[in-house]
Amino acid sequence: MHIAMVGLLLLTVACGRRGESGGKEATSGDRLRYRSEENRVEVITLEKKSFPAQILSNGKVSARRKASLSFGTGGALRSVAGRNGTRVRRGEVIARLDRPDLELAVASAEITLRQARLDYLDRLAGQGYAPADSARIPAQTREMAATRSGYASALNNLEKVRLELAGTVLRAPFSGVIADLQQKVFDQVSTGAFCTLIDDGGMDVTFSVMESDVHRISPGMVIRVIPFAGSETEYSGRVTAVNPSVSRNGLVEVTGSLEGTTSLLDGMNVHVIVERILSSCLVVPKSAVVIRDNLNVLFTYTDDGIAHWVYVNILDANAESYVVEANASRGASLSEGDEVIVTGNLNLADGSRVVLEEPSR
Repeated sequence: MHIAMVGLLLLTVACGRRGESGGKEATSGDRLRYRSEENRVEVITLEKKSFPAQILSNGKVSARRKASLSFGTGGALRSVAGRNGTRVRRGEVIARLDRPDLELAVASAEITLRQARLDYLDRLAGQGYAPADSARIPAQTREMAATRSGYASALNNLEKVRLELAGTVLRAPFSGVIADLQQKVFDQVSTGAFCTLIDDGGMDVTFSVMESDVHRISPGMVIRVIPFAGSETEYSGRVTAVNPSVSRNGLVEVTGSLEGTTSLLDGMNVHVIVERILSSCLVVPKSAVVIRDNLNVLFTYTDDGIAHWVYVNILDANAESYVVEANASRGASLSEGDEVIVTGNLNLADGSRVVLEEPSR
């Protein structure tokens, strides 16, 4: 009986000690769990430098020279000297029509002209003029003889049928590549568009900018063009024209001339970057600027490990960086040599304690 009671007492004391020990461990764990986290940041030293300001837009490429070609008359297609994508030189034949009736018309007109010429010379001879005297025949006499003999009419008719026959041959007005060709040999062709000739040696790009940005663009500025079609190739050029008119959507059309464009296609969609170089600017990465109180803010770092926020105005931007100045209306100041926090600043407040770490490579 006594032995059982002693054992029960010892068991109770042991359980109490384990409970006290468990409670201490839980309290210690809670303290560790709620320990404040360190704000680890990276900084850069602010300096004035040149800045490539950018305006981003989307545009469309077009050939500098492009012509829709058509025959001067209709008929059956006799031959085609190429297909879509074929390169032709200026004056080279692209296609011909089969019009034997016009060939006969030319031959007939030539015969009529020869006959009329004989009658013309006879009329001049009747007035005492030999063919060798043409230089001293009065212009009025020559004109009257040509009209009465039918020579003038026959000459005009020959020129007309020759022109019609020439309309059966389609030639390249300039060097380029054939596009939009649909007809095949023996197809009946009308006087409508037969194909398009594109001079791919020179391309323009047309794009739009907001009217608020138009004052920043002028002819001669550098542009860069990147095709939508996943190409890593970048093309350069310059602004050639700014349309002095604003659309209903508040956009202004800009045209640029591109260089080295043989792989670009007429009508291709592209990204356009307009660049201008600004000198002596305070430049920070975009990650350095955050929003506080609906205003732009960046944080500077001091040697005592404290972050201080500075209200700033963004003066210009490109894909990676901002040009900034202190927001004087908020009593802010910013100058060269300041250490600006560029990472770890999303949750900072004015006066936050921070720990500096090495920039990531």
